[in-house]
Amino acid sequence: MIEFIVKLHPEISIKSKSVRKRQTMLLEQNLKTILLQLDPSIVVRNLYDHLTVMSPQGDEALAQKMAEQLQCIPGIVQFARMQSSEFSSLHDIFEQVLAVYRDQLHGKTFCVRVRRQGNHDFSSIEAERYIGGGLNQHIPTAQVKLKQPDVTVLVEIRKEKLIIVRRAYQGMGGFPLPSQGDVLSLISGGFDSAVASYLMIRKGLRTHYLFFNLGGAAHETGVRQMAFYLWQKYSLSHKVKFVSVDFAPVVTEILEKIDNGLMGVVLKRMMMRAATTVADSLNIKAVVTGESIGQVASQTIVNLNVIDRVTEMLILRPLVYQDKQEIIDIARAIGVEDLAKTMPEYCGVISKSPTINAVLADVNAAEARFDFSILEKVSEDAKVLDIRTVEYQAGQQVATIDTEAVLPEGAVVLDVRAPDEAERNPLQLDSHQVIELPFYKIASGFAELAKDKQYYLYCDRGVMSRLQALLLKEQGYQNVAVYKKDK
Repeated sequence: MIEFIVKLHPEISIKSKSVRKRQTMLLEQNLKTILLQLDPSIVVRNLYDHLTVMSPQGDEALAQKMAEQLQCIPGIVQFARMQSSEFSSLHDIFEQVLAVYRDQLHGKTFCVRVRRQGNHDFSSIEAERYIGGGLNQHIPTAQVKLKQPDVTVLVEIRKEKLIIVRRAYQGMGGFPLPSQGDVLSLISGGFDSAVASYLMIRKGLRTHYLFFNLGGAAHETGVRQMAFYLWQKYSLSHKVKFVSVDFAPVVTEILEKIDNGLMGVVLKRMMMRAATTVADSLNIKAVVTGESIGQVASQTIVNLNVIDRVTEMLILRPLVYQDKQEIIDIARAIGVEDLAKTMPEYCGVISKSPTINAVLADVNAAEARFDFSILEKVSEDAKVLDIRTVEYQAGQQVATIDTEAVLPEGAVVLDVRAPDEAERNPLQLDSHQVIELPFYKIASGFAELAKDKQYYLYCDRGVMSRLQALLLKEQGYQNVAVYKKDK
């Protein structure tokens, strides 16, 4: 049996009884929605101050997948792999603990912590000393260390039941989705917007994505990858929207009508106007940006104030005080750093000498020359997609790209999955060469491959492989296709 105990984020625990009940029920439902996709026999129980997740299966690969999913579900501060059993004596408890921890404690310092409930002929302190002394005696390379040990052996004794913590994990924290409502995140695919979106998800906000396309199909392909990754990794329990607005006509109008120094501020104001229109149409009450004070010219206090004047919509800026390196560190931790590195920054190329102290009157005068019917049209023509249909939409976009289940002789398969996915389930083909090239390295890595080969991109669901094939086609490569492995 596989068993996990799930602890709530402390901020949930201090809420009123009714709020806490609602939050735990949301978390329970989210766990079921995500984990039952791994194993329909998984059972989730809501026990008020914690939840338990159990599967009758004993498959360690399944246990690992369950742990990976639990680490990416908002609302969980920590969780632990448990082992439950009966016991007959304190010595029996020690022997069961030894069987679990013998291999883990070799060459490590450790301490034992026991939580006990019920009537027993020993106290919690006596149990800690007995178990700790026995482990120290039976594992010669292990050493007791009560403060900051390498390993803390956690044991719970509840009446006649023994619960041993086999391994503890840190969760995301935050609140369950969608306990705090919905937001619309302006996503460009770079570090800032990706991290801002993640932080909103972590806070329990169902995060939809709004993309202003300034770079054509290839740019949108990359941003879709980022949005799809964030959704699949951290908010899989809920449907979200991906909205794309063709902003090239707006940029053209700005280049023709707006003074050079004001272009950046005006562009952001136009984006906020369009974001308000889209958010209103989706009944969303706030938009999110990845702006940070002083990072670029449009993000000074003065300019942000001028930008915000165009809308009454609440604008959330979770990165407002973060340094760039701090943002990159978070991007690395959540798995988007390499993908963000490949994303070009289109907003920064519009103005060569941007002002850092825009005057609202000057901006209003400049915008008086702007044809707002262009902005209205691109906003009305926005493409609103269910994020789950990215696979379908990718298929529509890459209709000119072949998808094959049978590979021709001499073809090379590029496994574009993330390294951890490829390691868990390696793609092995007896008759064809397989090269592992993660999707976030395609942009630079493909150019280094032999030009005389035909390459077939592969991933489990066919989403990333299709999107990457489209990106390569946009870059002029014709020797690419998609490999669809027979089930």
